[in-house]
Amino acid sequence: MKGHVVLSIIFGISQLVFSQEKIEKDSITTLEEVIVLENKITKHTEGITPSDLVGGTIFQNYSPVDVVSAINQIPGVYILSGSLNTNRITIRGVGARTLFGTDKLRLYYNDIPITNGAGLSSIEAYDLESLHQIEVVKGPKATTFGSNLGGAILLQPKQALGNTTYFNNNFTVGSYNLVKNNFSFSLTDEKIAIGFNYGHLETDGYRQNNKFNRDALLLNVSFAISPKNTLGLLVNYVDYFAQIPSSLGITDFKENPEQAAFTWNAAKGYEANKYTLIGLSLSHDFSENLKNTTSIFYSYLDHYEPRPFGILDEFTNGYGFRTRFEGNFKMLTKPASYTFGSELYKDEFNWSEFENLYQDNNGNGSLQGAPFAKNKEYRTQLNTFATILLNINPKLEVQLGLNVNKTQYNYRDLFNQGSENKSAKRDFNAIVLPNATIAYTLNNFQKLYTNVSRGFSNPTLEETLTPDGVINPNIAQETGVNYEIGTNLYFDQKKLQINAALYQMNITNLLVAERISDDQFVGKNAGKTKHQGLELSASYELKLSSAVQLQPFINYTFNKHNFIAFIDNGISYSGNELTGVPKHRLQSGLQMQLFQHFYWNTTHQFTGAIPLTDANSLYSESFHVFTTKIGFQKKLNSHFSIASSFGINNLFDAKYAQSVLINTQAFGSAEPRYYYPGNNRNYYGSLQLRYSL
Repeated sequence: MKGHVVLSIIFGISQLVFSQEKIEKDSITTLEEVIVLENKITKHTEGITPSDLVGGTIFQNYSPVDVVSAINQIPGVYILSGSLNTNRITIRGVGARTLFGTDKLRLYYNDIPITNGAGLSSIEAYDLESLHQIEVVKGPKATTFGSNLGGAILLQPKQALGNTTYFNNNFTVGSYNLVKNNFSFSLTDEKIAIGFNYGHLETDGYRQNNKFNRDALLLNVSFAISPKNTLGLLVNYVDYFAQIPSSLGITDFKENPEQAAFTWNAAKGYEANKYTLIGLSLSHDFSENLKNTTSIFYSYLDHYEPRPFGILDEFTNGYGFRTRFEGNFKMLTKPASYTFGSELYKDEFNWSEFENLYQDNNGNGSLQGAPFAKNKEYRTQLNTFATILLNINPKLEVQLGLNVNKTQYNYRDLFNQGSENKSAKRDFNAIVLPNATIAYTLNNFQKLYTNVSRGFSNPTLEETLTPDGVINPNIAQETGVNYEIGTNLYFDQKKLQINAALYQMNITNLLVAERISDDQFVGKNAGKTKHQGLELSASYELKLSSAVQLQPFINYTFNKHNFIAFIDNGISYSGNELTGVPKHRLQSGLQMQLFQHFYWNTTHQFTGAIPLTDANSLYSESFHVFTTKIGFQKKLNSHFSIASSFGINNLFDAKYAQSVLINTQAFGSAEPRYYYPGNNRNYYGSLQLRYSL
């Protein structure tokens, strides 16, 4: 590893733990005739809450398909990605024990919650090219965004630029028969701003049974009704089809990683999703010192997934509102500000399961048979929040926050009758989640902060069930307290930025999902974990000449996450490393701007070994992956601009597991399937044309 680390450090000193002072830095550098693709990124969390922001300069490092790598540049955040449609987001180890999908955090799109009523989030439905920025709050510090143990991720779609009208098209082709096209239109004047995006993506994928096809529409409109009132409309529609190659055992992973799992390949397993999100918002300025933004929203998901062990057919209707007041006042002659509001999310989840007769379908894949389950679930989450920010003196700020969460589940078994019927309700007690942050400014270039916050995670309905399918009233919410200190430091006239965060999060009532069959898991509260970590990042802006500018960066994450008290089936795992979390992660790279019109970015990712079993008897192998991308941008005249790029992913053709499962079991004579292979070396190229009126 040492040689690779030295090579990474040669690439530079770090990047972007984007905190408060970083806000104005992550737009594409405005040089003469360079195309500015987006506005400066803007912090959306309240007050002095520490958060990380990624936008144009980080997006430019990667393929327009690769939103995962852009987010993975943030220290403390790791997305395990089995394929374009199979992602699991972990933040400071929270969410690592979830077997499939992402939970224990809140995901928002344009401040509209898109985490469902069971706490599950899906980032794969969103196109990187339609995003303006991604903001991440690590840990339960996001009082106004749910106070979940994992934190919150805020996706901001691209918005129309000021007083311009333009058409933009970016066309990308690449390995695995990749074809991607993104078209956008923007119109802005004094009263109205219209942004429209249409994206199409198709690829055969690296592995068998790995095709992915997505169409997405985004309409984002803002209309100033009057000087004090602005109306907003957001419409997002996504339709995607994704085959599922699933995970492999160690032998297949090493010998032939391109293959799909045998049963998934035989069934030609896939998922088909149609997702619609509609939001309507009104912003009103009561005065210079008080404003309100209120949104109402509706979402619909139609999901169909033929799996070898049964076909899942489901649809979800979700709706709710969110209101947020922001104001300023004087406290003992000192300036102060506050926010308060509420968010209600309700959804109705309907799902049925059918036999999959793929073995009787003459090799043609899945065939729907008789039903064996039909269910409906009503889920409600209410978050009420308030914060106050006090400026004690010009250098010292104190922010206090409080979130109160109330969650209810109402499950209806529509298939079984009589004593076999498992309908039940679960009403969790309201949970109170305080938060306190103190920030001290040493000077214009250095700032310190400390935070103490309490967070929670709800069990899903499935985790509240016993092996007999009956709700277990003893299953409790996970709770934890986060302690954190950090710095934002600038040196050498702000050319060198160094950020650091040191934290400890103690989690009780740890939720453990135990797999008892191919498609059945039960949950229980099995102990406590301690999450300790160090996150470092640094970046340096170096201007060698008027023609050459460099920005080396390095981001490092150290995780010391352990079970403190964990006994499962009579076996003690206390003291062991938390399953599913690498101890070391390193992201480094070099961004170069050359001769005004050219750029060349190279990145390196190191991920350490991951414990795959609670006993720590099996670990994945550590790996290094390099990417490189070169591009050209030029304004041809007052109307036309052109840009092109060429990139290589996995430059040295490393063989590695891009995602892993934990505590998986073998069925029959098959090996336990822990590994999702990463893509081999692959290429892509893009051509972008832009016309401005």
